Amino acid sequence: MKPVLSIVIPALNEAAAIEATLQALQPLRTRGVELVLADGGSSDTTAAQARPWVDSVVDAPRGRALQMNAGAAQARADVLLFLHADTRLPPLADVLVLQSMQGPGGGACWGRFDVRIEGRPWMLRVVAWLMNLRSRLSGIATGDQAIFVTRAAFERVGGFPAQPLMEDIEISRRLKRLGPPACLNARVYTSGRRWEQRGVWRTIVLMWCLRWRYWRGESPARLAEAYR
Repeated sequence: MKPVLSIVIPALNEAAAIEATLQALQPLRTRGVELVLADGGSSDTTAAQARPWVDSVVDAPRGRALQMNAGAAQARADVLLFLHADTRLPPLADVLVLQSMQGPGGGACWGRFDVRIEGRPWMLRVVAWLMNLRSRLSGIATGDQAIFVTRAAFERVGGFPAQPLMEDIEISRRLKRLGPPACLNARVYTSGRRWEQRGVWRTIVLMWCLRWRYWRGESPARLAEAYR
């Protein structure tokens, strides 16, 4: 039977957390959701740990955009959701996504969830609130917000651009030409580890600088070097 939704999870050396992420998705799997792990050549046991919990593991070139495209090519559903390995969906995520695509006039062809960033610094709550607000105002989504899209729209824009950074921003820009996103109030919970490792304020400044440089047309490869 064809799945109602395919969730594509790009992963690289996520052995410490991948089982917990996939176990949380099993109720969706029982409702006809397909899980596809796109492994970018992990040197740990990520792929082996994932196999009992997913429908397929795809060996993909390293790079989030390339991995998500490879996973999408393997997925069988007409609706795709791209989920970071350190992000958890709300319990009825599949129902919410499909409902958003069946509204008046045919519904949306793509969308995203609100996000909550987990971690001790109180500022992470403010960061998440601003991310959600900015996304609503701009129609641009980030990968942390679990972007979902119909296969037809995904293929029409050529999938994720093969670039090492800002692939989520770029595909959002392309999808906006097809229609506005469905901005779901339900929250996904994503890890704040990168914010805590680098420092919240330092990360905020870095990301805004990178976005500004991207909008000015700077190469994603150069921006990826600055990000690292």
